[in-house]
Amino acid sequence: MSRTAIVILNYNGERLLEQFLPSVVAHASGAEVIVADNASTDGSIRWVKQHHPQVRVILLDQNYGFCGGYNRALRDVDADYYLLLNSDIEVTPGWIDPLVKLLDTRADVAAVQPKILSLRQRDKFEHAGAGGGFIDSLGYPFCRGRIFDHIETDSGQYNDHRPVFWSSGACMLIRAKSFHQFGGFDEDYFAHMEEIDLCWKLHRDNQRVMYCGDSVIYHVGAGTLAYGSPRKVYLNFRNGLFMLFKHLSFGQLVVRMPVRAALDGLAAIRFLFAGEWSNVAAVVRAHVEFFYSLGRELKKRRTLHAAYPRYSREGIKKGSVVFDYYIRGKKTFVEGQSIVPHRGAATQVFPHIHDKRQ
Repeated sequence: MSRTAIVILNYNGERLLEQFLPSVVAHASGAEVIVADNASTDGSIRWVKQHHPQVRVILLDQNYGFCGGYNRALRDVDADYYLLLNSDIEVTPGWIDPLVKLLDTRADVAAVQPKILSLRQRDKFEHAGAGGGFIDSLGYPFCRGRIFDHIETDSGQYNDHRPVFWSSGACMLIRAKSFHQFGGFDEDYFAHMEEIDLCWKLHRDNQRVMYCGDSVIYHVGAGTLAYGSPRKVYLNFRNGLFMLFKHLSFGQLVVRMPVRAALDGLAAIRFLFAGEWSNVAAVVRAHVEFFYSLGRELKKRRTLHAAYPRYSREGIKKGSVVFDYYIRGKKTFVEGQSIVPHRGAATQVFPHIHDKRQ
């Protein structure tokens, strides 16, 4: 059994594997490197076997998406820690060791992510995780270093270790037992926000999620779907609704879901004025599918709440990041994000926060 297995999910990503797999193999620090293939039709696996025969290949019989692909592949991986890594990431020397050390020395931590910078603009943070992930009270995700379309320059401001609400699925080191405890990713998500949902489940079991600024990687981003893709818009809006319905209490749902629906409606109007008709349709389709899926999602909700009725609010912003960003003009994490901190700690960093459970 490997202590750490680096698992890269691939679908028709031969070009990305040619560019980035060599750096992963070179800086694996003794970890097993695995490529799990979602039934690619290009030359991906032929190239891996020819150029990196030491890399283990797991062949899936069809494209199960990000969630289903990882769920099936990881059933065949015997390791203490899974390092889930996108295929479009350039790693750096020594990137694994700080992540593994954090899990080795912190039994309360289930998952950790590194600092994620942009490969194209190497001094900028990258959308998918940046300096650690958070959500607001309405379930909108944001990161230190990236809030909506505002991307910060990395000047060392997030060279720390700190609890976060979610770890990026682009690069997440997670305990195998924690991943399987909750059945892995929710496959109804297919892709996008599945890691936030899984991290929320970890919080329900009082397990913690961390950011480690000692580890640095560079991410291309949008390797499968472009940032403005209607498909991506649809998945993000739909999966955000799935996640809120699954996790919020009944009282919270009554208050927050109408507000969330109204803000999603405003987003659709913004797309409309920008002439992005496909994105307007994507938002509408997301809400329609959410309502059609309520019966299925209600079963999940009941099962989860029966087993884990409460969750830590560590890393959840009080109020709305949408309001702060668009109305108050707060574009960066340090300008006004009121975040529930790690338990019993560091209130001097965020003077308007408190620690509570709900």
